[in-house]
Amino acid sequence: MKLVEIFESLQGEGRWSGRPAVFIRFAGCNLACPWCDTDRTERFEATPEEIAAEADGYRAKSAILTGGEPTLQEEMPELIAALKRRGFWIAVETNGTSAPDWLQFVDHVACSPKAEFPGSVRLDRADEVRVVASSEDVLGFCREIRAKIAAADYYVSPCERGGEMDFATAKSVLSGLDGWSLSVQLHKLLGFR
Repeated sequence: MKLVEIFESLQGEGRWSGRPAVFIRFAGCNLACPWCDTDRTERFEATPEEIAAEADGYRAKSAILTGGEPTLQEEMPELIAALKRRGFWIAVETNGTSAPDWLQFVDHVACSPKAEFPGSVRLDRADEVRVVASSEDVLGFCREIRAKIAAADYYVSPCERGGEMDFATAKSVLSGLDGWSLSVQLHKLLGFR
């Protein structure tokens, strides 16, 4: 599997903000968002068993499979099985452009569809949806996504550009939506990974 890094930290956004977790960041993404701040460059490869063994060396027993785009990884069912054998609670963070069968075997799916690629969403269910408020035009996209993806929680996140979070646009978008909440990347505000 192609990876960027494996590290332990706190979940910084969404429903599980503040939860200790092992982050398994996969390389590569099938989208190229103009405001993306995530390094998706492959740093190393490892087998599912090697990844699970490294994750097991940390104290947290929650694993966040993130990216890049984790649904691009072919050996994900094997990794999920290896993590489950070690007692991990597993969450996947995806852009929703694919809906692989193995998502049913994880504990939590956080979908972050991108307004810049509106026709790319294939996922129709998630535990939570997070949309980045990259502009006020995102309001219509949020309404479309709410109709397309069934979820328990819907969030709008401020877009970060040049180290600054655009709270004004996020607030404006939220003012036009019912049943949505603000999700802030706490790890950036508080200065942790």
